[in-house]
Amino acid sequence: MNENAVEQVASAEFPTRWGKFRIYGFRGHSEGRVDRRIEEAVALVMGDVKSSPPLVRVHSQCLTGDVFHSLRCDCRQQLELSLSMISEEGTGILIYEQQEGRGIGLMAKLQAYELQDSGLDTVEANERLGFKADQRDFTLPGEILKALGVTRVRLLSNNPDKVEALERSGVQVVERVPCEVTPSPHAEEYLRTKKEKLGHLFTSG
Repeated sequence: MNENAVEQVASAEFPTRWGKFRIYGFRGHSEGRVDRRIEEAVALVMGDVKSSPPLVRVHSQCLTGDVFHSLRCDCRQQLELSLSMISEEGTGILIYEQQEGRGIGLMAKLQAYELQDSGLDTVEANERLGFKADQRDFTLPGEILKALGVTRVRLLSNNPDKVEALERSGVQVVERVPCEVTPSPHAEEYLRTKKEKLGHLFTSG
């Protein structure tokens, strides 16, 4: 993502059940090999995030989990845990990216579900559909953090790729804070694949 490729398009007060945030809308432009993509994300900011490294969660949109409470994944549980931890500290940032299905989009994600029903895991299903195991690059969150004046963070994540992506973009991750929830039985295989094939870090299991 080029310099000045991130534009803040909105900012408003945002009261939630976890407390008062300010919500920012960002639009990012990334130059691909063949096209110029526009990506949008929001940042929920609570408290003073500049005086010390804030707790930060980079969360990818999951309609099925976040909205419909799907038990096939742990996304909604992670989202709620993150907001609750930020609220407890009284300061922090949650960046919500439009990266449905690890970046493959909603319809492809539903096709992947169908393949998983026939025995494939999440990585095999994505690859069968012609995608990488994870299509995301996490460039935009780093640019958003810098636009908010934040260059050192405590990242709430189990995904080492997110740590590397933020470091590459010039944001120092001073601590990785585990974001672990108790999975439903429906999500156990999903989490096993995250650990064994995508390198996600878990303290248990």
